[in-house]
Amino acid sequence: MVFTDTHTHLYVEQFKDDRDAVIQRAMENGVHRFFIPAIDASYFPDMLALQKKYPENVFLMSGLHPTHVKEDNNAELIHVQQSLEKAKIYAIGEIGIDLYWDTTYLVQQQEVFNKQILLAKEHNLPIVIHCRNSFDEIFEVLEGHRGQGLRGIFHCFTGDIQQANKAMSFNMKLGIGGVVTYKNSGLDKVLTKLEPESLVLETDAPYLAPAPYRGKRNESGYLVEVAKKISEIYELSLEKIAEITTENSKAVFGI
Repeated sequence: MVFTDTHTHLYVEQFKDDRDAVIQRAMENGVHRFFIPAIDASYFPDMLALQKKYPENVFLMSGLHPTHVKEDNNAELIHVQQSLEKAKIYAIGEIGIDLYWDTTYLVQQQEVFNKQILLAKEHNLPIVIHCRNSFDEIFEVLEGHRGQGLRGIFHCFTGDIQQANKAMSFNMKLGIGGVVTYKNSGLDKVLTKLEPESLVLETDAPYLAPAPYRGKRNESGYLVEVAKKISEIYELSLEKIAEITTENSKAVFGI
C-alpha cells in the first residue's frame, strides 16, 4: 500500500530538529512519495538538499507562492525559470492568488500567476494552485489557458460543488487534506458528489493537521487520517484509496 503526499513542505524550519524522523514515520505509515511545493528562492537550497538525501521519494516543484508576491517579482521569476535547469522539477507550484491576508498586490499576483502558468505550459509541467478567498480571480486567469496543455492540482480544495466542477473543467485534480476530517467543514458532503478519481491526497505539512491532531504540527504520516476519512466517504478500503489517489498523482506528475 503506497500513499502519495502531493503537497508537503518538509524542508521548512518546523522540521529542522526531526526531519528524518518525520519522513521515517511517514514511510512506516505507507507514505513513500513526497511532492514538495516551493515558496520562494530562499528555500531552494534546502529543497535541493532534501531531494538529494531522498532521491527515490522526494519530488520538487518550483514557483513563487502568492503570499510572497511583492511590487517587483522579476528576480523571483528568473529564479523559477533557472531552477528548471538546476534540478528535476515536476510541477510549477505552489502558485495562484491569496486574498485572505492582504489584497495589496492583487494585480501583481494575477500577473505572476499568469506568467508561471505560461512557464509550466512551455515546459509541459503541471501547476499546483494555491487558492484562498480567490476562486473567481483564479478562474478568470485560468480561462485564458483553457485546454492548451493545462493540467494540475487545486491544492487544499475547500470549495463547493460548483467550484469543484469548475476547477475540474480546467483539467485539475482536487487536493484533499486535513480539512476533510474537520467536523463542520462540509467538504465531505461535496466529495460525495464527486468520483475518487478526481482527487489526490495531501497534508500541507506542517499546516492543517487532520483530526485527531488538529492544532498541532502536521506531518506527512498523518496523510493516513485523511485517507481513512476518504475511505469512509466512498465506502472503499484504505488500500483502494491509496491505489486510486496514487494513480491520480501519477497522471498529474508523470511519475
